[in-house]
Amino acid sequence: MPHSLPEPTDERERSKGPSAEDAAESDDFKSLTAEQASEWRSRQPQASVWRVVRWQGVLLLLVTVLTVPFALVWGQPVWVVSVFYGGLCVLLPTALMAYGLTASRWAQRRKQQAGQGAGDVMAGVFFWEGIKILLAVAMLALAPRLIPDLSWLGLLLGLVLVLKAYGLAFWLRSRAAA
Repeated sequence: MPHSLPEPTDERERSKGPSAEDAAESDDFKSLTAEQASEWRSRQPQASVWRVVRWQGVLLLLVTVLTVPFALVWGQPVWVVSVFYGGLCVLLPTALMAYGLTASRWAQRRKQQAGQGAGDVMAGVFFWEGIKILLAVAMLALAPRLIPDLSWLGLLLGLVLVLKAYGLAFWLRSRAAA
């Protein structure tokens, strides 16, 4: 049975209002006017999901090109294809989600109805994130059928290194803000 606080029995305890901790918290919080909020937003660096997609593309090409010499030395050209496909398993779903959040009909409608609450935005993010995950899983499941003699290690290498674009984009953004 969950533990709960006892109900105040004395009428004076019920009418005391917020505790000293609640009052201290509310003193720290200051609402912003529309002007102040607009000014604050203008000082913040703009985050773009397309920046992450671009970094993923750059990392995908870099990793694929760097794999070529090793594949030639070891006589395993399937490594190049496996690494490339592993990176695509990250890049394509992320690009689809970026499109869904920025350029789809849903995104256009959301821009027109700018006064709506955060619930619609969160529902869209969850929807497109679900689509992204389903596409990535489907691509991974199809990999052995699409690539004969698939190198799972190469696929994993491409997948992980292209996933690092999220961290790279975040790190570069935080350095630009500093």
